[in-house]
Amino acid sequence: MNITPAFKDETIGIVTRRLIPFLMLLYLIAYLDRSNISVAALQMNADLGLTARMYGLGAGLFYVTYIIFEVPSNVILAKVGARRWIARIMVTWGLVAVGMSFIHTPGQLYSMRLLLGAAEAGFTPGIIYYISRWFPSGNRARAMSLFYIAAALASVIGLPLSGALLEMHGVLGFAGWRWLYLVEGVPAVLLGFVVLKYLPDRVHDAKWLSAAQSEWLSKTIADESANAPGGHKIGWHQAFSDSKVWLLSLFWLLQAFGTIGVTLFLPQILKGLSGETNFIVSLLSGLPFLLACVLMYLNGRHSDARQERRLHLGLPLLISGVLLIASIYNGNLTATYLLLIAAVGLNWAVTPVFWAVTTEYLAGGAAAAGAIALINAIANIAGVALPPVMGYIKDRTGNYDYALLLVSGALLLGGFLGLVLARKCSVKTQPDVVIDEA
Repeated sequence: MNITPAFKDETIGIVTRRLIPFLMLLYLIAYLDRSNISVAALQMNADLGLTARMYGLGAGLFYVTYIIFEVPSNVILAKVGARRWIARIMVTWGLVAVGMSFIHTPGQLYSMRLLLGAAEAGFTPGIIYYISRWFPSGNRARAMSLFYIAAALASVIGLPLSGALLEMHGVLGFAGWRWLYLVEGVPAVLLGFVVLKYLPDRVHDAKWLSAAQSEWLSKTIADESANAPGGHKIGWHQAFSDSKVWLLSLFWLLQAFGTIGVTLFLPQILKGLSGETNFIVSLLSGLPFLLACVLMYLNGRHSDARQERRLHLGLPLLISGVLLIASIYNGNLTATYLLLIAAVGLNWAVTPVFWAVTTEYLAGGAAAAGAIALINAIANIAGVALPPVMGYIKDRTGNYDYALLLVSGALLLGGFLGLVLARKCSVKTQPDVVIDEA
């Protein structure tokens, strides 16, 4: 039969409703367990005797093992299937996250952050790869925006929740920051078992799609993969020799200066500026990510509708860098906070468009899985290097101004690169697929 626009919209709508809310929940929990150290630090640093530099080291060590195991983890996922491998990732990182509540020394903190990075490695690129196998290129930026909204929601919901858990300080003789790690780690373990029951590995495994819908969707994605500009790569290791993969990695690294640097230090930055209670600071820290949710969705949806990637990728990051500089040199506390909100929101806004550009460029299979993991791993170098540097700058200068200037410089450079990158990695639109129904 001829595939009508209504048929395609209905199919994509079903896939979106069945997969995206669940994937969003998984990523919300993942991001919460990764970043809740930023709120725990408001109490934990004093209990463990951590300086700002030591805290930065502890926050950054997560990314060391995360980087090391990222590519192997995603290659395994492509071979054994998302369902089993994502379940394994969630159970192991949940157990480690719970274990964070029992640390007593800086060394134990460092060790547990290394274990957490190893356990969670491959989760984010694995989900990105999984989404690319379910959504055609014309619907991918919107799907990515919905998925990444979960990361921003983890801050909108998680930061105030984490702040509230700090108020449990002394309950059953347990410090508030220990309750934070314990309560927020358990859901990952439970959801890992849900993944095994709920998540289909392939389009043809989805019993909630009709035969015609399954055939059209599988064929469309397979045809796009075959015609992808990077489709000639036949092995995952060959992603290392693709210059455009390295350019994509560089862009994502520069963007990560904002998402990692600002996110991990925002509660402490706002604490220093406002002097408010820990709970109020956690609320203030969550608001910028509410704007990030809105801008990611709007930027991804508008990019799909216009079939334009270049401006949607480069301009938000450029403006974010400018606003971050303005926040540093603004003398008014309210204006500084509003500028920080806007800078964070625009920084995150490029995320769905970037992954749409990346997955449109890459073919399917192990090559795409390896390349996506490589790109994400390179970006997380910012997580290894930036937190200790920002902590060192704070210890030496008494504030985060020079650290934020470093972040803003990376965002400006990334914005200019984004304007060039989307054009280099563009993919030609494929014609509609026609399926003969028996």
